[in-house]
Amino acid sequence: MLSFVVRHVSEQMEAEIRRQVECEMTVVAIGDIANKAKAVQAGSQIKLAGFIAKRSLKSAQLVLHLNALEII
Repeated sequence: MLSFVVRHVSEQMEAEIRRQVECEMTVVAIGDIANKAKAVQAGSQIKLAGFIAKRSLKSAQLVLHLNALEII
């Protein structure tokens, strides 16, 4: 199991207005995808896919559970 934090920065359109979007999210990777994630250099641009769930039953914090990773 591997846990790490990703940072997202982009510009999005909302109601025809440009908006700067920045956020950080904890990612959890298990199995083969964890080994692939270990090889990614800090600062790399990546595309992630998975599902978002609460860290635990009693936590409100959201975590991305990684299913796919692509280095861009």
